Amino acid sequence: MYANWQQVDKMNFMNQSVENRNHAELVERMLKLLPEDGVLEAIPGFYLARLSKPMESRAVYSPAFCFVIQGSKQVFLGEEVFRYDPGNYLIYTVDLPLVFKVEEASNENPYLGFRLDLDPNLVASVMLEAGIESKKSDASVKAINVNAINDDLLDAVVRLVRLLENSNDAKVLAPLIIKEIIYRLVKTGQGTRLSHLTTSAKENQRISQAIGHLRENYDQPLKIEDIAREFGMSVSGFHHHFKSVTAMSPLQFQKQIRLQEARRLMLGEDLDAASAGFRVGYEDPSYFSRDYKKLFGEPPLRDIAKLRGSITV
Repeated sequence: MYANWQQVDKMNFMNQSVENRNHAELVERMLKLLPEDGVLEAIPGFYLARLSKPMESRAVYSPAFCFVIQGSKQVFLGEEVFRYDPGNYLIYTVDLPLVFKVEEASNENPYLGFRLDLDPNLVASVMLEAGIESKKSDASVKAINVNAINDDLLDAVVRLVRLLENSNDAKVLAPLIIKEIIYRLVKTGQGTRLSHLTTSAKENQRISQAIGHLRENYDQPLKIEDIAREFGMSVSGFHHHFKSVTAMSPLQFQKQIRLQEARRLMLGEDLDAASAGFRVGYEDPSYFSRDYKKLFGEPPLRDIAKLRGSITV
């Protein structure tokens, strides 16, 4: 019995050492690839980031697999909060209006992380090869999740980052490792969530198409009955599936897209608040300002002035 416990302790120590070595290598390679704060698209669809102070970003993000190598991050989707750090990864499988907050970052220990976009065609191919079939009940699976990273997935991540120091190797081998990462995600229970990206789950595909419709027509009046009918769903069924996947109602989803676009217009195109609100579909400036303050914590002009004073990268 004592010998068996010794063997278990030794195996746990060895596994912990491998994990620590992998994280140490990732930190070292990331600091080399990004000697200063910024974002680098190392290969198409694979982004590395370094920050020396906490920061917030808001946008409608496309499906991705995200990992923190050093520091920690919070993600807000509506009223839900997700937190991840070097022991966990984030995955989201439909376009979502997200708020990312880097919590831990300093000059001595900068935040280091990456985002790998999830290509629907590649995901579908991997799931087909893995023998994973989407079921009707998959539509109830939320599109965003935080999970502990296991040794196999972490090892694939290390090998992908390692490739970036040789562009020729990366060109040939990176697609294979990205395929492996998706396979590892499928094996760790993300298959049903990844099915949001494939055409085999009809309800999920309809919700994904509805999300695309809302993104393209965010400035138009929202007519739930028309959208539900267009995608062959009842109004109640559409509401239920939309909220189960995105964690918010269609109206809340549209409102967040409108407000984020208005913020971009004011910040990037120097529009005043009334003009930006009108551009994204608001007819009442006071209603726009109220919604804006509720989402961003400040009235439009004050928020934009604060943003312009804090942009560093």
